[in-house]
Amino acid sequence: MLPNGDFEDGDRGPRPRGTWWREGALTATAFALCLLGGVVQVDDTRSPPSAAVYFIAVVSCAVLPLRHRAPSAAMAVTTASGLLVPALGLLLSPLIVAPAVITAYSCSLTARTEQRAAAVVSLASVALLAASTPLSGGISWQDASRMGSVAAFPLVAGVLGHAVRNRRAYLAAVEERAQRAEESRDSEARRGVAEERVRIARELHDLVAHQITLANAQATVAAHLFDTRPEQTRKSLEELVETTGHALDELRATVGLLRQSGDAAAPAEPAPGLSRLPTLLDSFQRAGLEVSVHQKGTARPLPPAVDLTAYRIIQEALTNVTKHSGTGSAQVCLAWNRDHVTITVADDGRGTRTVPTASTRGGASPGADRPPGYGLIGMRERAAAAGGNLSAGRRAEGGFLVSTQLPLPAEDTTWRAGRATGDARTGDGEAGDAP
Repeated sequence: MLPNGDFEDGDRGPRPRGTWWREGALTATAFALCLLGGVVQVDDTRSPPSAAVYFIAVVSCAVLPLRHRAPSAAMAVTTASGLLVPALGLLLSPLIVAPAVITAYSCSLTARTEQRAAAVVSLASVALLAASTPLSGGISWQDASRMGSVAAFPLVAGVLGHAVRNRRAYLAAVEERAQRAEESRDSEARRGVAEERVRIARELHDLVAHQITLANAQATVAAHLFDTRPEQTRKSLEELVETTGHALDELRATVGLLRQSGDAAAPAEPAPGLSRLPTLLDSFQRAGLEVSVHQKGTARPLPPAVDLTAYRIIQEALTNVTKHSGTGSAQVCLAWNRDHVTITVADDGRGTRTVPTASTRGGASPGADRPPGYGLIGMRERAAAAGGNLSAGRRAEGGFLVSTQLPLPAEDTTWRAGRATGDARTGDGEAGDAP
């Protein structure tokens, strides 16, 4: 089958077994019509079919089963058989050329192109019309009607075959479009499920890694000071209880996203953003990490998705500082520009923790044999999903730097007026150690 829906000669394949009995019945009917057409003689007398009639019927009907595989060849044979009818002294009538009519229908239905089918059928009709025209004498109304029927029947069959062919092509195109639409819907659904799975996995990673890292740091401090400073140990344990409580609350809220629509709705909390940055920094402060925040430019409201992305990137970057850096301090900088905000988190650590743990006192490394995490991957995915970008790597002066650039919504005239007022009040717009 060609790309445009046409069939190519010789490219039909085996026909279903259920059609063979129909082919046999059609061939037998065409054979009977040929014999019936041979009953009427040229002088309008009727006589039993002669040997010439049987010859024409056998030759023209023998190629009918092949008309699907080679329609043009079958059309040529049946037309040639019709042209032999006058030469054998028989009357060329619509009945005796019934195989040519059937072949014309099949040729229009299965030919390689529509132009080829039209040419073959038209040529056959013209040839039959010429063969049915008397060579001498006048043409009566009876002869004219017979000649018109002989030429018109193949043309009508060809037009009918063309209409059926177009109908089949239309139905096939509709079915193909429906199948493609269904496959597209399935693909979209699978992609949506995969994206939602990645999003939930990223949320779980961020909150669990953050809270567990803080809990580990607090437990480490408590274990280290257990013998020498029991009061400080008690305070660390109280902070550990508070940290794990927050972890359970956030985990419960995130897992609530997986509930079905009929499940009882849990109280929803707003998604975290930069407005909760002081609380986030306080949690790292309790874990022993001093974080200084610098802001450049004038802060602007962020869309919820970008606000959540900025918060999670800062959270994950500081979590990595707590886990992997050998320093007790980090710097966060937010630089506000006209169309984007740049967030950097930097530390000057050496890559090893300075606070001893129970495991290190026993001679084992706490990070030994741990597979690489997904923190940087998740941060990059978050930044890309928000329309920004993220880079991370070691600094030349030591430590590690995470930098991301997130887009900001377009400013309107009201915001410009408010920003002008703010700039007049703050001078150069520099804010120190506060988000």
